[in-house]
Amino acid sequence: MSLSPADYDFVRLLAARESALALGDQKGYLVEARLAPIAEREGCASVTELVSRLRSGATGLRADVVESLTTNETSFFRDVHPFDVLRDVLVPAAIEARGRASIWSAAASTGQEAYSVAMIAATHFPTEPVSILATDLSREVLARAAVGEFSQLEVNRGLPAAMLVRHFERAGARWRIREDIRRRVSFQELNLSRRWPALPRMDVVLLRNVLIYFDAPAKRAALAQVARILAPGGALFLGGAETTYGLDEGWRPVHSGRTVFYQPTSTAGGQP
Repeated sequence: MSLSPADYDFVRLLAARESALALGDQKGYLVEARLAPIAEREGCASVTELVSRLRSGATGLRADVVESLTTNETSFFRDVHPFDVLRDVLVPAAIEARGRASIWSAAASTGQEAYSVAMIAATHFPTEPVSILATDLSREVLARAAVGEFSQLEVNRGLPAAMLVRHFERAGARWRIREDIRRRVSFQELNLSRRWPALPRMDVVLLRNVLIYFDAPAKRAALAQVARILAPGGALFLGGAETTYGLDEGWRPVHSGRTVFYQPTSTAGGQP
């Protein structure tokens, strides 16, 4: 690794401050690999020179650097079972209780999760008001998500063939999601590690495979903010390796089918 320990620590602190991303001691090679394309784009001879520019106050590069370090792994209907519970339990309950359902795909990356929800809404609740918000801190991936075009490899990952035929159309060598599905999702830039802007009450928050990258204080802060925006009876989904246990005792796990979601132990978070 050519980055000095001091330069690596600078990048680690920058990532933690700007996105709550907790980089371990052994991530130096990953950091170099992620920053090398930015260094080349900016005409830097090395990643070390790029870090020197950051140290000197080149604030315009900070967002690009932080975005490059975040993980944008996603797929359609990832882990499948949460989507079954959405379809069969949570969306019907929200519609019955409030006359509508609001779902938030946080850290939405290139949009596969949000569009998976949109396809469920279009298929099973075509006339019901189901709103879907997709957010990410990366402007680049949000722009890609809003276009709704995916490679053959991307649609091969988790998307049933029947849904591909029904909800997508060919766009050269790629697949474009149909406009009626795309219109169901709204996209917004949002950094989960900072104070969130005003958001509507949410019946379901999909915050999956995000907290594993945060340190404990950032995890607790995110969970507290989720609790404040959940509608009464609302549900939080985390990734399979994530839990509220040991972080925030204000949540209880609810087992449904072959998955688990979390609800606040009191109704305080869901009050207007």
